[in-house]
Amino acid sequence: MLGFSSSKGGGNNKYDYSFKILLIGDSGVGKSSLLVTFISNFVHDLSPTIGVDFKIKMVTIGGKRLKLTIWDTAGQERFGTLTSSYYRGAHGIILVYDVTRRETFTNLSEIWAKEVELYSTNHECIKFLVGNKVDRDSERAVTREEGMALAQEHKCSFLECSSKTRENVHQCFKDLILKFTDS
Repeated sequence: MLGFSSSKGGGNNKYDYSFKILLIGDSGVGKSSLLVTFISNFVHDLSPTIGVDFKIKMVTIGGKRLKLTIWDTAGQERFGTLTSSYYRGAHGIILVYDVTRRETFTNLSEIWAKEVELYSTNHECIKFLVGNKVDRDSERAVTREEGMALAQEHKCSFLECSSKTRENVHQCFKDLILKFTDS
């Protein structure tokens, strides 16, 4: 059974395993919103991330406590050199695009997947492709089928989410965490 509990990251927290997760993708796709929704169960309107931010969440699976350190990158090219070192040692990478902005989807293959290949040092890193903002379906520019095809091409799991309505946000992180424990 998967149980979620929040942590402020203090030194007294005991855990059995620690996992580093990255959220990457263009600026404005909702990476920070996905992270904050997962961590706090609260939906925020957030300013763009400057550089890199991270949050820690403790989860319990099968009696084992897992410490998740989730890194949120800015997604802006001018911070690209800053983020390369953050790929090192990542156990999971969530590639995020906005289903209402085709260029964010295109950039996953043209920019972000190439960065993962170039900078990721963990060859067993689990990748997850997430189409965000499905609550704006009438503005959709990328079909679910296109997302599924891109995920298959890059050997990623796939899910569509909405950080605004919280649809599938916990499911995304839960599926990723379960892949860690299956490995």
